[in-house]
Amino acid sequence: MRQRYLIALGSNKRHHRYGGPRQVLRAANAALAAAGVAVEAAAPILTSAPLGPSLRRYANSAALIATDLPPDELLDLLKRIEGQFGRRVGGQRWSTRVLDLDIVLWSGGAWSSPGLTVPHAAFRTRDFVLTPALAIAGDWRDPVTNLSLRQLKARLTRPRPMPR
Repeated sequence: MRQRYLIALGSNKRHHRYGGPRQVLRAANAALAAAGVAVEAAAPILTSAPLGPSLRRYANSAALIATDLPPDELLDLLKRIEGQFGRRVGGQRWSTRVLDLDIVLWSGGAWSSPGLTVPHAAFRTRDFVLTPALAIAGDWRDPVTNLSLRQLKARLTRPRPMPR
């Protein structure tokens, strides 16, 4: 059965074959398509500050994809693609990386298995995920909060009063 997913893409390290982080994200969408995944839409690429110890800025995007794979099998495919781009298993969390692919949302709702939780646990608080996702899937809803991506983005970026 055809499933649709919202995938977050990130890169902050040059690849010897594809070039800089923006080119890596374009090549990652091509790799998804070559693996039999239908890339229905790719969001514009934005640049964001890194989380954690990395000093390099990230190129971030999102893709709306369709595949017959259930979430755990799609995760395996995403990890294989990351590996093809030189990503190493383990290492320091949030360090420099050629490619990061995360399942953010799934048309089937919520999913939980060892090593995978959908929706992604932190996506609601990450502007670098919500901003590109809005460009291609603004009406998609978070199955946990039932808020659309548009609503989540508005909550994240609304002005707040200064603490006293």
